[in-house]
Formats: sequence, structure tokens, C-alpha cells
Amino acid sequence: MNSNFEPQQVFNPPLEITLELISRAVAGETTDRRFYRYLLNAAPNEKERAIISGIREDELRHYELFRQIYRDITGRNPVPLGDDEFEEPENYLAGIEEAKLGEIETAAKYRQIYYGLRTREHRDKLFEIITDELRHADLYDYLYTRNFLNF
Repeated sequence: MNSNFEPQQVFNPPLEITLELISRAVAGETTDRRFYRYLLNAAPNEKERAIISGIREDELRHYELFRQIYRDITGRNPVPLGDDEFEEPENYLAGIEEAKLGEIETAAKYRQIYYGLRTREHRDKLFEIITDELRHADLYDYLYTRNFLNF
């Protein structure tokens, strides 16, 4: 069987690629802040605002963890790459759906960063971030279900 697949490329990518992915993650976390502001303002009640606020606090912590990892590796702060424009969702329910799908997609992207990290400390930080992203997807699922039934 002739295959171009090299397992070490997936599970041990070059450090430059990992650093670029971290810079993109920092930019993504920045864009997410504007999105969370929208969701907080659009949330129909205090219970939902509290859930979204908790997610936002986690995301702020993720931003700092990514910056720490990047600084530990390079000795300098990351330069965010590819800061996306914020586009307001059609409505709150559409925003919740977008957020849920975004969390799942983000967890998959962060897995690539995880593979490129060389120390246990950095991998542990990424593990925390990835599991938070998956927990956030579950919380958005809960919010979506609550609101879909009332929409």
C-alpha cells in the first residue's frame, strides 16, 4: 500500500505550525468576546445570562493560557493571526446554534495544537481548554433546547 500519510506529522507537527495555530487561537478568542457580548445582551433571562457569562469567563482564561504557552515557548507574546470579523446572528437562537457548532469545531482545531506541544504542563493546559470547549457545547445544547421549544 502506497500512502503519503505520515503519523508523526499529525501527532508531532513542527513547532512553527503549532505556534501559528496558537496565534490563530488567540485571534479567535478575541473575536469570540464580541460574540459573547451579543449573546449576553440577547439572552431572555438571568439564568441564561449566567450560563453565557460563565462560558465567557472560561474563554478569557483560555486566552491567557494560550498567551502563557506561547510566551513559555518563544519568550514573547503571540501576534494574533486572522482576527475574524464579528457578524451579528439573525437572532438569539441562531446565535446559540452558531456558538454550539463553533465550540465543537474549536475543540477539533485545538487538538492539533495539543499534538504539537512538547511538555506535559502545556498539554495539561490544552486538555483543560479542550474539555471546557466540549462542556460549553453541551451548555449551548441545553440553551438551544430551552429556547427552541419556546421559539
